Amino acid sequence: MLSNKRIQELELVMEFEKVEECFKEVSSWIENVGRKRLKETVNLDDSLEMLLQAQKQFKEFDLVASEYCRRGQEALKKMNQWEDLSFVDVHSYRVKLQTYEDELEDFCTQLDETRHRVCETVRLYEFFDKVRQGICCTEQGVKS
Repeated sequence: MLSNKRIQELELVMEFEKVEECFKEVSSWIENVGRKRLKETVNLDDSLEMLLQAQKQFKEFDLVASEYCRRGQEALKKMNQWEDLSFVDVHSYRVKLQTYEDELEDFCTQLDETRHRVCETVRLYEFFDKVRQGICCTEQGVKS
């Protein structure tokens, strides 16, 4: 039994190292690219044309960012099997995993919120553009 326990612990360590390598890559991208790009999207331009350009750029970023989120979430799913290993000391690994999970969840939430905000801002600007065009047409009709 002791031998089986040690083998499972070794397998766990090897699996954790693979997951940790994936998370280090994901975390590095989040910190060096992802968060910076999200911060750039905080101030959206005042014209519809510039806003549509920002939306296009965000969509390109969103594809890449969503892929990193997906990779991180898949790695977390692999570690769900640890819950069944109650007789193996995995506390230190769970603490690290929780840190990775919190970071990933925070970034993915910010990404979702930014996606929603960009979309809603574009819709609002398009609405106001239609209203403005309607007012201009009405003013021209009154002047004629």
